[in-house]
Amino acid sequence: MAGDLWTVNLGLVEYREAWALQERVRAARQADAIPDALLLLEHPPVYTRGRRSQPGELALGEDWYRAQGIDIVDVDRGGLLTYHGPGQLVGYPIMRVADLMGYVRTMEEAIVAALRDEGLDGTRPGSVDGREYIGVWAGERKIASIGVHRSREVTTHGFAVNVDNDMRPFDWVVACGLPDVQMTSVARELGSTGAHMPCFRKRAAFRFAEAFGRRQRLVSLTRLEAAMGSVPVPA
Repeated sequence: MAGDLWTVNLGLVEYREAWALQERVRAARQADAIPDALLLLEHPPVYTRGRRSQPGELALGEDWYRAQGIDIVDVDRGGLLTYHGPGQLVGYPIMRVADLMGYVRTMEEAIVAALRDEGLDGTRPGSVDGREYIGVWAGERKIASIGVHRSREVTTHGFAVNVDNDMRPFDWVVACGLPDVQMTSVARELGSTGAHMPCFRKRAAFRFAEAFGRRQRLVSLTRLEAAMGSVPVPA
């Protein structure tokens, strides 16, 4: 299995359920029961707050956001507040990684390549005015966010690319701690109302495996569950 990247398409998954699955996959990867894996999915509407989140990020009050049908979850990834919802491609790579920043930059390159395949010019932000930015931009608008966590050399969390999703929930908060940055999507940049997700998901998976020098293997959730077996999840 060395050099393989197991890619699992999960569809729409509730955030906490997906987080629990990540922890199980991480434990299996740490035990070398499986190779590196990439979970691809979408979430019902949810705001997640990272380790650097600050009070007041949800300026309208948590009850207001929940009344709009948006869940709120505090997570262990890096970064600040972000939004996930249907039509946004979320990727959770569960990988053994030595160089964390190199891993993030390679992930950015993979997203840029997938956007190029879609007909968009995405860019890595790099350093601006002495501050190191993470994610991918389309012009001056941010189209993809990245936030990761690493435990015993294996990563969880990952990337989110706005594809066909409703962008209004980003307007109700300061996403990623960037008040002057407008969020955008593949559909918005292309001026299209068509469904881009099916093709973009395939392109993103291919480019991700290519960027990391892995052989992509499409694996079902059933096969993944069987391979994980009874590997215990660390407390």
